[in-house]
Amino acid sequence: MTTTFSPTIHSDRNTDQSVKITPLDAPLGAVVTGLDVSKPLEPATILRLKQAHRNYHILIFKNQKLTDEQLKNFAYYFGDLFVPLDETPVLASKVGVTPVVIPVANIEGGFTGTGELSFHADHHWTPYPSSGSFLYAEEVTTKGGETTWLNLNLAYEALDDATKERIQDLQLITYNPFVRTPDSPRRSYRTDTSTPLVAPVFPHPLVRTHPESGLKILSLGYETEVSLVGVDPEEGSALISQLRQHLNQPKFYYEHKWSVGDIVYWDNQSTLHRRNAFDPSERRVLKRISLAGSRPF
Repeated sequence: MTTTFSPTIHSDRNTDQSVKITPLDAPLGAVVTGLDVSKPLEPATILRLKQAHRNYHILIFKNQKLTDEQLKNFAYYFGDLFVPLDETPVLASKVGVTPVVIPVANIEGGFTGTGELSFHADHHWTPYPSSGSFLYAEEVTTKGGETTWLNLNLAYEALDDATKERIQDLQLITYNPFVRTPDSPRRSYRTDTSTPLVAPVFPHPLVRTHPESGLKILSLGYETEVSLVGVDPEEGSALISQLRQHLNQPKFYYEHKWSVGDIVYWDNQSTLHRRNAFDPSERRVLKRISLAGSRPF
C-alpha cells in the first residue's frame, strides 16, 4: 500500500512571502507590512527583520493588535529582556521588582506624563544599556505626542575630522536621572566634581562602536547630566554643548505620527528619541518593552 503525505498548512503562522519592508524617505526607519506579530514568525522573516533593523535603526510595524504577553513573545525573537539592577533604577523601577511591560501613558499607573521629552537614549547610565526597545500604541492623541528618532551614526559621520579625532578616545559618564537628592539642581553637565555621588556611575565611550554593524556612533543624549572622564570641567562642558548643538539638526531625524496598532522597534544603541507634548485631556496609552544590552565599546 502506498501512503501519500499531504503537508498541513497552518493558518496561525505568518509566511515570509507576505512580508514587505519599505524604507522611509528619511534619515532612518523602515515600515513593515504584511505581518501579524501576534503569530509565530518564520526563521527567514526573523532574519530579514534583524538585518533591516541593523540597516535602518528603527522598524515600524503597522496594524497590530496584541496582548502584553504577545508583545513579550514578539520581543523575545530579538533578545533577552532588560532587567535593571536595584542600584541602577530606570523608569518604573521598584526595589526588587521592575515591570517588563511599562505603560507609557497619562492614565493611572502610567509613566512620563504629557510634557515634552527631549532627545535621549534609554538606560545609558547603567553598566549594560539596553540594546533596543519596542513601543506599542493602544490609544493615541489627535494632536501632539509624536515621537522623533535621531540617527547617531549619521550625526557622527557628519562631524569634521578634527572633532572626530578629539573625541575618539573620550569616556562619558551619564548620571542616573532617577537617583537625585531633593535639592540637587538640574544640569546638563557636572562641573562641580566635589559633589558626592548618590548612585554608581559607569563610564562608556563617547564614540561607541555598534556591536553588530560596526558603525561608529556619537553616544550622547541631549539634556541628561553628563561629564567627560579626565577632561577639565569647563572644557568638557563646552565640548558637550558643541556636540549637542550638532545633534539637534532635522537632517538626522524622523518624526513619527502614531496610529493605533503601531509598534516601533528602535535600536537604543544607535538612536536617540524624543516626544512632543500633548493635551492632558486626551488619553495616550503605549506599552514599552526593552531588550538587554552589552558593555559598550
